Amino acid sequence: MELVIEQLSSLAHENRLAIFRLLMRRYPQAVPAGEIAAAIGARANTTSTYLASLRQAGLIEQDRIGTSLKYRVAMGQMRGLLSYLTQDCCRGRADLCLDLLPDGARDQGNGTPLTVLFICTANTARSIMAEALLNSEGQGVFRAYSAGTAPSDAPNPRVLDLLAAKGHDIGRLRSKTIDRFSGETAPALDFVFTVCDHAANEECPVWPGQPMTAHWGLPDPIKATGTEAERELALHQAYGLLRNRIRAFTSLPLDTLNRLSLQHALDEIGQADPTGG
Repeated sequence: MELVIEQLSSLAHENRLAIFRLLMRRYPQAVPAGEIAAAIGARANTTSTYLASLRQAGLIEQDRIGTSLKYRVAMGQMRGLLSYLTQDCCRGRADLCLDLLPDGARDQGNGTPLTVLFICTANTARSIMAEALLNSEGQGVFRAYSAGTAPSDAPNPRVLDLLAAKGHDIGRLRSKTIDRFSGETAPALDFVFTVCDHAANEECPVWPGQPMTAHWGLPDPIKATGTEAERELALHQAYGLLRNRIRAFTSLPLDTLNRLSLQHALDEIGQADPTGG
């Protein structure tokens, strides 16, 4: 009981809750302290105080990699907190609480494609490639979209050239804001994937229908430096990694996985080495 009270008290603060939510969006990745501070707009020493409180409550873990401190959600403790709330606050009736969540992916019995939204910041490269790839690889089972938290005017021309050379239809690819997918007229979403760390660090809308979410971050190939050949290689590597992740996704037995198993599978797909090594 005392630990639960401490955990709930630690979360009962706007910025500490924001940090915990950020780390949940990035799970199972560990996030550097400096990146966390930048994401919530706080000073480094203030962020350290927030992190210390969450660590003391057992809600997050700290890893030291060289001179860098990184943090991730302590999922065992989080599950313990949820278990307590389910068993105690739901009066031992897990069905009262757990029935609020869908069991897994939406049933496709009516033949309607599952909808997937890929998000990055500018919606010019990674999310655009992911949209094109899934619409090609999904074979009618999936309908992919992409959007940005701060979208540019148009997709990057080099990305469009690469996609066209790979045989993808680029006629409908546009840079657009995530606001288009959160209104009453927006398509119902089954899956939402962030493909850049910056977008995952930002608060996104509460998606109607509680779609499955995961973070599939990888470096921005447009920001690659070096020779023209090296920059082109970075673009092809990003395309190849996204293609591998999407093929793994489309191969999942969605009709047999419950929500927990499906979430584990989505997280594992996102852990593929983003450097291609």
